[in-house]
Amino acid sequence: MRNKEERELKKEQRKRETSERNKKFRRAKWWQLALYPMYGMGHNAFSFMMGIVAYYAAGPVGLSTVIASFIITGTRIFDGITDPIIALIIDKTKGKFGKVRPTALIGYLTMATSTSVMFLTTHLVPDGFRMIYFIILYLIFIIGYTINGVAGNIGNTILTNDPKQRPIYGGLNMIYTMLFYAAGTIFLSFYLTRKYTYDDVELFQEMLIFTLIIGAICCLAQIIGIWSKDHLENFGIGKNTVKIKAKDLWPILKGNRPLQMFSIAMVTDKLSLQIAGNAIVNVMLFAIVIGDYAMMGATQGISTLPNILVLILGISYAMKVGSKRGYVIATWTCLILYAAMFLLLWLGDPTQIRMDNMGFMTIAFLFLYIAKNAARYVSSGLVNPMLADVIDYNTYQTNTYAAGTISAIYGLIDKVVSSLQQTIVGLLLAFIGFKTAFPDVNTPYSDKIFWMTMLLNLGLVMLAYIASLIAMKYYELDKDRMEEIQVELDRRRQVDISDDEPNALTK
Repeated sequence: MRNKEERELKKEQRKRETSERNKKFRRAKWWQLALYPMYGMGHNAFSFMMGIVAYYAAGPVGLSTVIASFIITGTRIFDGITDPIIALIIDKTKGKFGKVRPTALIGYLTMATSTSVMFLTTHLVPDGFRMIYFIILYLIFIIGYTINGVAGNIGNTILTNDPKQRPIYGGLNMIYTMLFYAAGTIFLSFYLTRKYTYDDVELFQEMLIFTLIIGAICCLAQIIGIWSKDHLENFGIGKNTVKIKAKDLWPILKGNRPLQMFSIAMVTDKLSLQIAGNAIVNVMLFAIVIGDYAMMGATQGISTLPNILVLILGISYAMKVGSKRGYVIATWTCLILYAAMFLLLWLGDPTQIRMDNMGFMTIAFLFLYIAKNAARYVSSGLVNPMLADVIDYNTYQTNTYAAGTISAIYGLIDKVVSSLQQTIVGLLLAFIGFKTAFPDVNTPYSDKIFWMTMLLNLGLVMLAYIASLIAMKYYELDKDRMEEIQVELDRRRQVDISDDEPNALTK
């Protein structure tokens, strides 16, 4: 009887706390939190498909591998340049249908149209026009991809401003993305590539249909999830928001310390993890140091479920302590696990790691490999919530609403730095003698290979995490600070400045 009364009291207390937070913050319903993050799955579906576009260009289209690679690299630069321009245009618009809904729809339709025309017609165009035709369609796709990404980041800020809720959509975004990549890889590797070769145009056309369906479902979920929130009063400080101008771009970057620290932390993390995940580095670790390349597939195959479970636990913790604290704890965990992996491979015998030899080395390797990847997904899952906090901090500072612009500034920095990953791998491998060819599965083991593998796969990631922890020392947007900022933004939203009081917003 007493236990029942205690449960009822706790239930009533939770209801009161929820009611108080609903009054204090613009919270989302559970189904909105579940639907809206699906935009990330649709966005990544197009990215996954365009990951094989070089095969289409070099195969059915007939361009050389060098030209195809050059075009794709050039469009990546174009992608970075267009980000802030498109974002600024979107930030300045105030349509009666909101910002996110029309932007998301335009982004999807642009991507869907450009890729459909590309994969259905480019190989049929006369030889003399194919290259320019392909480039134009690719550039149109990049514009649509940018628009779609900006829409997603804008919606993150207006879906909820409750610091307790924001980690949820970041975690769900990561879970949806993991599930999609698992499904997409199975569809491509176990169905399409067994049915066709990369010289068959049908492979790309079936991949196109798969992507268009996934993208359409996710775009619809995104629009439904944000429908009731996508209105003027939820943009910045509503009707009192100051209109952003092109000249505000540099002051935003210069004067927003949280944005600077956030960018340092996230960009160094991403660059180091891209290097660690480079195909050549994976060959060095699994095929040369461990001596069993099949271990890579085995470890990735058994990681999905633990990754999701740890991500759920990590996000639940971040909901209690805030995005910043959750990110710091996840980063410390990653740093410790990566260091433990280094010690295992250095002090132990990596050649004992085999799926048919479940001794200490194999069990310890599998545990550390799965654990470090799971912890990494937690820190990555908090990127979007922290970026939303940075955007709200800018509104707090300037009274402008620059969700798209700040996302684009961060994206530009991210893309420029991330593009260095292959260059860094190439230069470091050339330093140990691989100047004309990269290591492959037949390359013999050597101490130079071992230590370079440790640096590329583990060492640079550890250095990046240390840089991130230092940056977080100067990142002020913890849970308490964000609650203060949201209360102040809500006060400014309610201010009536019709009497032309010059200081009404900042009183």
